[in-house]
Amino acid sequence: MPDAVAEDDVARAATAEDSALPAGPAPGSGPGPAGFEQLSAVADAVLYEGYLLYPYRRSSPKNRVRWQFGVLLPRDWVERDGPVAVGVSGSADSWYQQTECLLRTRRPDAAVRVRVRYLQTQHKQVEAAGPDGGHRPVPSLRADDGTAWLTFDEAVPRETDLAVALADLLDGREHTASVGAPGGEATEPLPSGAGRVVRRREEVRARTTLTAVRLADDLVRLRVRTENTGRSADPGAPREEALRRALIATHTLVGGDGVEFVSLIDPPGELARPAGECRSEFTFPVLGGAPLAQTDGTSPYGGHEASGGSTGPLLLSAPIILPDRPQIAPESPGDLHDAGEIDEILTLRTMLLTDEEKAEARATDPRAAEIIDRVDSMPPEVFARLHGAIRSLSPAGSPAPAGPPTPAGPPTPGGPFTFDGPSTLDGPFASDGPFVPGGSSGGERPAWWQEGGDEGLSPTTDTVLVDGVPVGGGSRVLLRPRGRGADAQDMFLAGRAARVAAVFHDVDGSTHLAVTLEDDPAAELHTWYGRFHYFRPEELEPLTATEGPETPAPPGAHAAPEPPEAPAPAP
Repeated sequence: MPDAVAEDDVARAATAEDSALPAGPAPGSGPGPAGFEQLSAVADAVLYEGYLLYPYRRSSPKNRVRWQFGVLLPRDWVERDGPVAVGVSGSADSWYQQTECLLRTRRPDAAVRVRVRYLQTQHKQVEAAGPDGGHRPVPSLRADDGTAWLTFDEAVPRETDLAVALADLLDGREHTASVGAPGGEATEPLPSGAGRVVRRREEVRARTTLTAVRLADDLVRLRVRTENTGRSADPGAPREEALRRALIATHTLVGGDGVEFVSLIDPPGELARPAGECRSEFTFPVLGGAPLAQTDGTSPYGGHEASGGSTGPLLLSAPIILPDRPQIAPESPGDLHDAGEIDEILTLRTMLLTDEEKAEARATDPRAAEIIDRVDSMPPEVFARLHGAIRSLSPAGSPAPAGPPTPAGPPTPGGPFTFDGPSTLDGPFASDGPFVPGGSSGGERPAWWQEGGDEGLSPTTDTVLVDGVPVGGGSRVLLRPRGRGADAQDMFLAGRAARVAAVFHDVDGSTHLAVTLEDDPAAELHTWYGRFHYFRPEELEPLTATEGPETPAPPGAHAAPEPPEAPAPAP
């Protein structure tokens, strides 16, 4: 079976002409190549995550150690000390990335379309002009008008498309396409003959292989595996040299015609087992695009959406953990290359950079210059929108939902998060009903994100049953941190006696007890500051007033502090 070949930077199956593949939905409406544009903003945020970090200057230490996500290095360099440890961490160096996902087929002529995207490093070398007409490499160069140029590593975005008829994959044949990028060199003369900038790229060799296995009549497990097939110039070279032949921020978009992808985070109940058997390595696949359900409950691609948004037309497999259907917050005016931070904070800090710092950032990289220019020219109304947005509250005066109250469980992993593009995850989970917190109060209260959600709670007087004994502020307990999943610091406190200061109810309905150690000389101080150790009820054992800890208290330990005084009742 011939491998797939690349033509015009787009890989297609060599055995299938374009006309042989089924026609997809209208451009921009479905999961074909045009449908990938639904994910372009999120995919670009993944592609450039960590590319440059505030303060966007070359001299900043955080911008001297780069390229942390989705890095596929030459295999001989990665395995110079042994095989890579298989895992899902997208920040671990590897020579391959593998995505396994489930898809439902809705037509006999279904096809799979894949887009592989990554960055190729490009070294920007500034060279000063010499008196003899030659040039010499320099770290930086400043012209007479004050314009500066800095030597730095840039990156060039690369992507390759593959399209394969699903029937070919199910015949037991794998399809492989080259997704590498050529090397090259480009020279840019600087004004006034000051010198030149030389940009050099080394060849990146890589391939992507598609295989599929039918699990049921309409259920298929698809594997997309991308490998760096090149060799390093020196397996013992430093990482920054090996990166010149690496794929960086590698991620995969998967779509198709006549197929639906199943959520691996929140699969339908009947598909939980096959979803759990999918093995993705160094990447995290999530659904992308809008849910498939229409008003009549059917999918525009021929299927049925009876599982509450558990299937979708697109899949994004990224080296960064994302929820299903991530989105860019509409308030975000542009990429800041740090999706774990808040746009408003980064924008304010960037505004406060000195003129010299901004000049260095502009000279470091064109993308840094774009950020500085955007911040400096940001209109007040655009900046005001960065302060925040509420998307989960009901309109004022809306009636409470009818029916009996329903306990609210933990957030559903496939919920309506909004990936605040180049800022924070936005869009908390919404719920229409109140929930009952743990503890003896047992009273119903609104969900935590609703106004008045904390009414009826009194941490210093509330109690919770532990082994049938009410435990609350002032109670003495023995600490029994659970062996599996406990915080490492908590394990050092096993068997110690403590006094409960308060009972707290978490936003997901769980209960934690704040305690201070009886033999801690600073217990009173910690109580005054409100600094406690927190344990679940099942990690505590009630003690009577005369019982002591399993181990003797160290010399100099003072008596346990008095329990916090309960607040006076409201008039």
